[in-house]
Amino acid sequence: MSELKPTKALASFAANLDPATLPAYVRRKLGWLLLDYLRVCSIGARLPWSDWARAYVGVVGKAGASHVLFSQDQLNPQHATFMNVTFGSSFDADDTHVGAMLHPGVAVWSAALATAEHVGAPGPQLLAAVAAGYETIIRIGLSVQPGHFKRGFQSTGTCDAFGTAAAAGRLLFRGAGAERRIQDAIGLAGSYPSGVAQFYYSGSSGKRIQAAHAAQCGVAAALLTQQGFSGPADMLEGTGGFARAYCDGWDPAVIENGLGERFHLMDVLMKSHASAARVAAGIDGMLALRQEHGFTGVDIASMHLGIPRIIQGRLTNPHPVDLQAAQMCLPFSVALAANIPLTGRRSSDVTVADYEAGLADRRLFELEDRTTIELDDEVEAASNALSTAAKVSVELRDGRKLSILVPAPKGSPSRPFTAQEHEARFTQELSRRISEQACADIITVAEDLDRLDPASLARMLRPGG
Repeated sequence: MSELKPTKALASFAANLDPATLPAYVRRKLGWLLLDYLRVCSIGARLPWSDWARAYVGVVGKAGASHVLFSQDQLNPQHATFMNVTFGSSFDADDTHVGAMLHPGVAVWSAALATAEHVGAPGPQLLAAVAAGYETIIRIGLSVQPGHFKRGFQSTGTCDAFGTAAAAGRLLFRGAGAERRIQDAIGLAGSYPSGVAQFYYSGSSGKRIQAAHAAQCGVAAALLTQQGFSGPADMLEGTGGFARAYCDGWDPAVIENGLGERFHLMDVLMKSHASAARVAAGIDGMLALRQEHGFTGVDIASMHLGIPRIIQGRLTNPHPVDLQAAQMCLPFSVALAANIPLTGRRSSDVTVADYEAGLADRRLFELEDRTTIELDDEVEAASNALSTAAKVSVELRDGRKLSILVPAPKGSPSRPFTAQEHEARFTQELSRRISEQACADIITVAEDLDRLDPASLARMLRPGG
């Protein structure tokens, strides 16, 4: 058996992927991922840290052909990617691959749309770039986990750079030599990753642009390669390469096995809540108990959370110090779900506004103090690379004892949204910005991604579109 060369394998896949061969189920999933990407970007574009990013890009950015979503602003592909990823990743509702422990879609879609507009690439090539970007990010993430996470890295801030280099490279380099140049871009992208995850413990707003930084670095690597720079051909597997520098133990076979036949993007979860994906089952559990039994947080005498080992210590520390930490905190998130009003809401999703309000609500901290958290064998057995389970048990002040095991949250591969739910979630948000007809037109494009033109999409997304 020949020695594995995953860096070269990913470059070859990106260069040679024929979009016409993508299975119908992959195309359908990518259409739903596009709608979800635009939905979360629309929400995130209204948040304050997106204004900070706009101010930053106003200093460092240069005009170009690539649109910033929901505006007439056009930037170079690197900084358009940065802005659009900031919109989509800034409140923890972007799509997630649980096993790889990262958010691939907001980086890939932003980079591919911006680069396709930069070079004038047609829909089928854009589609191939997106598929290549998703697979690159997810496969690298799966190959280094869980050692990467245990070393203190958030893989969104590391692996996304490789995927956006592959996606942008696919669009920049065609014909003879494309494979080697994409390999150079992936190799060069390996010079950029950081992804240090101290925010799990200390809070900060830095995580809100970690994906944006990684994504723009991948695009920058492709653009630098276009100008003549190169990266190590064995950046992933080399003696001083990414895997050995960033994790303890890795499985390079994960990258090559089934590449081009088995699409890991099919396992991407789309979120209901503005929280870490690994705490979503706990939120779902509390909401389900409340809807069935009719109580609120003040009725809870004590609460117990059963968890798998993977989240212990990182996502279980009570009393978060800020909004970002709150969204990554299981006990706070479940306490929040116990106290939010369930009537008069457009959906049962827990939003970033709920989290902001919850930080000022002492009832949540008091409920956290009445909460115990323990490893649970049943929860461990139900958790896997596709979703993280949770068990929520409460004893109410009236003596009732209630418990629920949630094997997987809504939006995960085993509990997916229906086509109608995807379209409704998209339209509910985007109709705040654009006409119902424009929403319907974008849904039609998502059903046939060969028709996806980034400039036309940008026009449809403008107010009044």
